[in-house]
Amino acid sequence: MTTIARAPFAVFVIFLTSLTGCPISTSSPDDLAIRVDGGRVSTPLAGSDGQVRAYKGIPYAAPPVGDLRWKAPQAVKSWEGVRITHQFSPVCPQPIPEGIAPVEEQSEDCLYLNVWTGAASSDEQRPVMLWLHGGTLITGSGSRPTYDGAALARKGVVLVSINYRLGPLGYLAHPELTAESERGSSGNYGLLDQIAALQWIQQNIASFGGDPNRVTIFGESAGSWSICYLVATPLAKGLFHQAIGVRFGVALGASEESGALEVLRGKTAQQIIDRFYSFSDTRIILRANIDGWVFSDQVYEIFTRGEQNDVPVIVGSNADEGTVFAARAPGSHEAYQERARDKYQHLFDEFFAHYPVSADEEVREAFLGETRDELFTWQMRTWARMMENVSSQAYLYFFSRVPPRLEQETLGSYHGAEIPYVFNNVDAMDWTLEDRDVELSRIMSDYWLNFASSGNPNGEGLPLWVPYRLEEESYMQFGDKVEPGSQGFLTREFDFFDVYFTWRRSR
Repeated sequence: MTTIARAPFAVFVIFLTSLTGCPISTSSPDDLAIRVDGGRVSTPLAGSDGQVRAYKGIPYAAPPVGDLRWKAPQAVKSWEGVRITHQFSPVCPQPIPEGIAPVEEQSEDCLYLNVWTGAASSDEQRPVMLWLHGGTLITGSGSRPTYDGAALARKGVVLVSINYRLGPLGYLAHPELTAESERGSSGNYGLLDQIAALQWIQQNIASFGGDPNRVTIFGESAGSWSICYLVATPLAKGLFHQAIGVRFGVALGASEESGALEVLRGKTAQQIIDRFYSFSDTRIILRANIDGWVFSDQVYEIFTRGEQNDVPVIVGSNADEGTVFAARAPGSHEAYQERARDKYQHLFDEFFAHYPVSADEEVREAFLGETRDELFTWQMRTWARMMENVSSQAYLYFFSRVPPRLEQETLGSYHGAEIPYVFNNVDAMDWTLEDRDVELSRIMSDYWLNFASSGNPNGEGLPLWVPYRLEEESYMQFGDKVEPGSQGFLTREFDFFDVYFTWRRSR
């Protein structure tokens, strides 16, 4: 699932004097030096065709260590000389699955971003796209190979990816943290990191040939949750102008961890991570929380009242989102029904009419369908519907192409399958590519770039993508063919979840 959003023009005024029109495509790293907050940066890295430069590991905030742990991001520390930004920074602390060797260095000093640009000068004012990685707000980074921004930069945007604080270091809410905060809030540090990165873009991206008045945020999974949060919070108003997302979070929560802050800040990041995730029988879900500063109310209520940032969005999901949860499927049809009765209670009969099971071999398909619709596809339709409360438009999509990889029969069009297509990076995947994959990647990346440029994905040579309307339930199908979807797609199932979530919110 991925999400894109666009807002009104930014309120920041960027004054460029000696930097205005400066060349950023010359022969040596020192000649390529660009001034940003904190000092000058340069890179020797360019694509094979010499058109794209990659600035990796630019600090956008001070290291959140020591007394700055569990505080809002602070101004970046200055440095002397030219900082050669040719390699990614360490990733933010996160749990490593048992039995898997870590492939990325971890450090609490992780608030860095990466910029890919093909602009020859700062005058070009190319549209900017900020990628927010997924990982349930627990894992992930902006440096994964799938997120390489060279291909999109080659097509005309300035692409930015970031790291932001994760897990208990990014989302721990605690009374003592609230008490020491001048804002009287705690728990939304990862989201505040993302806002700090957007502020950095407003102040610095023009030097890379980007247009601070055309900033699109896009992300997948927890990156899409983050986009939903950014659209909802007034702190991000004016910092972006379009948004693309894949999942709409309807509930906010806070994590609790006992102990004095002096003791907690005395622990290493790894000790905190290990302790937080040591409850092996507990499924930990992190969310932003209502803190009176970043959020004054539930995100759902903010959207219902039409108080979110009024920006156009692209929202969508994949045909087989549920396969990532296949291991959680009940082991028998009796267990499936018992679980459903406990979960849906008086709505069980209506649920079972949509997702019936009469034999053990039918459980997996029904469970995957329920999971896809409840956690992903219904949430995207809900987001699109809530755009009726503001003036901007929503563009809804459904991705059904099964990537040609070894596990394709088991995974199908799995959670995150669309990312290489959006980044136009399918040729970098270990897949047996077909012509339709290359063409789909071209079309999807064209739609996304058109949207980043104007807030409208449509363009010459592309099938017309009609904005979502409640009456038509219009959407775009990205599969073996790219074509408008038919009306009535999963409408009965979505209507059921409307009733279910209304009941849950009333409890």
